[in-house]
Amino acid sequence: MSDNASPAPAPGWQSPNAAPPSLSVIVPTHRVQGYIRQCLESILACDLPDLEVIAVNDASPDRCGEILDEIAARDPRVRVRHLAENVGLGEARNIGLDMATGDYVWFFDSDDYATEGAVQAIVDRLAETRPDVLMFDYAREYWHGKVKRNVLNELFRVPPAPDVFTCAERPTVLRMIMTAWNRAIRREFLLELGLRFSRGHYEDFNVTYPILMAAERISLLDQVCYIYRQRRRGAITKTRSQKHFDAFAQYDRVFAFMDEHPAETDRFRARMFDRALWHLLIIQEADDRLPEEDRARFFAGISEIYRRYRPSDHEMPDDPVLARKYELLRKNDYKGFVRLHKKLRTRKALRKVKRKVKAFGNNSKRRGMGTYYRTQLRRPVDENLAVYGAYWYRGYACNPAAIYEKAKELAPHVKGVWVVKQDNVADMPEGVPYVVQNTREYWSLVARAKYFVNNVNFPNALVKRRGQVHVMTEHGTPLKRMGLDQMQYPAGGGTMDFEALIMRADRWDYHLSANPLTTEAWERSFPCDYEMLEIGYPRNDRLVRATAEERDRLRAELGIPEGKKAVLYCPTHRDYKRDFSPTFNIRHFAHELGDEYVLLMRAHYFYQPEAELWDRDRVIDVSGHRSVEDLCIASDVLLTDYSSIMFDYAVLPDRPVVIFAPDWETYKLTRGVNFDLMEFPPGVVARSEEELLKTLRAGTPWNEAAARSRAAFRDRFCPWEDGRASERAVRRVFLGETVPNPPRP
Repeated sequence: MSDNASPAPAPGWQSPNAAPPSLSVIVPTHRVQGYIRQCLESILACDLPDLEVIAVNDASPDRCGEILDEIAARDPRVRVRHLAENVGLGEARNIGLDMATGDYVWFFDSDDYATEGAVQAIVDRLAETRPDVLMFDYAREYWHGKVKRNVLNELFRVPPAPDVFTCAERPTVLRMIMTAWNRAIRREFLLELGLRFSRGHYEDFNVTYPILMAAERISLLDQVCYIYRQRRRGAITKTRSQKHFDAFAQYDRVFAFMDEHPAETDRFRARMFDRALWHLLIIQEADDRLPEEDRARFFAGISEIYRRYRPSDHEMPDDPVLARKYELLRKNDYKGFVRLHKKLRTRKALRKVKRKVKAFGNNSKRRGMGTYYRTQLRRPVDENLAVYGAYWYRGYACNPAAIYEKAKELAPHVKGVWVVKQDNVADMPEGVPYVVQNTREYWSLVARAKYFVNNVNFPNALVKRRGQVHVMTEHGTPLKRMGLDQMQYPAGGGTMDFEALIMRADRWDYHLSANPLTTEAWERSFPCDYEMLEIGYPRNDRLVRATAEERDRLRAELGIPEGKKAVLYCPTHRDYKRDFSPTFNIRHFAHELGDEYVLLMRAHYFYQPEAELWDRDRVIDVSGHRSVEDLCIASDVLLTDYSSIMFDYAVLPDRPVVIFAPDWETYKLTRGVNFDLMEFPPGVVARSEEELLKTLRAGTPWNEAAARSRAAFRDRFCPWEDGRASERAVRRVFLGETVPNPPRP
């Protein structure tokens, strides 16, 4: 065959004029509930009716199975297989392969996603070249938002490649990353070779290397089709474990395949030998792969690979350092390798940056307070002391307040002390201990307390000591994107320091979730090593237990006239606006609504409403009221736009919710959302002030259709609200009990 000639058609090859090839995408899933939606939606975005997506739920303990079923119900191209026991990634791929019917298969990791247009581009290239294996490029997406293309992307272009070739004609393809997800494989070709993914780590190798060596037709697609997500936690091959020893058995399988197919593979033995040593030395030298006590044994394993598989015609590498490592492997000289490694090692090794207490500017009082704090940090931690805060120390509120009350009952030995700003001292309930932020009492408290409970982050300057426990309660179900998810939406996260945000989140030991949607969002947007407490929101315990007597008392305290319907209006903050401007004229709206109603105006805490412009007979300003739970219980109907209060209010089974969404598309584009509120609202939706007035006057929020929407919304987003969330939090955090989560919906 001449250098310029194309390989002969392989068995199963079809003319490019034949029907387009069909593609099966196989997606094993396990513990990826925060990522699986984006993964599948990126694959399904193409308009290919013959596309087949096979999702294998590998006995995932989270909501992966439910999410897969939900997506499959919407798109007939998705087939779901639920496994009763966890079998691991390799075997899950094999199960998907056995189910596949497409001409080609693409094995896809469920925490990654396809680029726009990638699936169509892959199918088009398959139709053009009809290869045994199609290789395409990828990019790494890092947790901080940076996306970086494969550093070896020149292998797709240098030298220029023909449409199809063999590995012998272009052996540099063996330098490409040997994962299953950067290639589409002709299914019959794979089955004829009898190759199966193996169990354990590095399960790709005994498939990905052999198919390239055996293929008669390989093709390239010089396009980034796959985004390889570099998660902060959860990557099994970047976890310190003895499972990295699995790599030896995987390479044994590759070399066994070569022994069984010498005609096709003998020419690659030296190259395969070098690739195996290159990879095994990476594992040996990395700080985050092997337990220290296993390093010598792993080195001995590499030495055995060297002895067993080095070809007789192998030439030592030109690189003198690598040649020296080879020589040490030949001798199985681990001590010599350690000496060489220490000599070569630089100070660029990855270290986790820990923020220490620093001087707080040029203010002498603050510098002195920093010194005082450092002194207090040397004192022992008080095992029976807890710090509480809410809304950046604005006062006594929300989930922390509910946990505080329950802790007094169930864990009275733990003293709770609140932190408040000086301006909010007058709002603290009588008898609740507190300190003022940045006083000596404050720095002593945060230096020595055992427990820290807050619905927002504590300040950056706070140092988490060994043995201290941080509880992030949050303060709402995230309709909008939060945390790292905000990086895609500059209006909401343009000025945010995401590295500092994640360093604060790294302090959390417990993270509260109100519902399955919240768990999905938190795992994705705050990828840190905390325990997720799927218990409901403690602040909603009051709503579950609210009585008619309590409601009457609160209405009297708020001054709601007897016989009037109280509309609680809670608009949310809009990142694309600089200040608070209601989406309708409050005075005019209250007047047009009529004498039957009174408006309870609850402005977002970021703003100071212009209450002096309102008709006090028709509008009651409750923006400064300490407890939003009081307002929910006292009101007759909730009017909101995109505020998370809708999820809390839905706990009340007999209270309607009205969504006023005149700028939904703008809000969705500028802030990002976790689900489409317009498709799954908690009740009536109005898109204009005229429609809103008409809806309320007609009593539509109280009709049967609205009640059905509200019930479906409550079932989906309030499944764990049984009035015992505070108790579960206290028993788990303060008493150390294993508390079963409420049953999943």
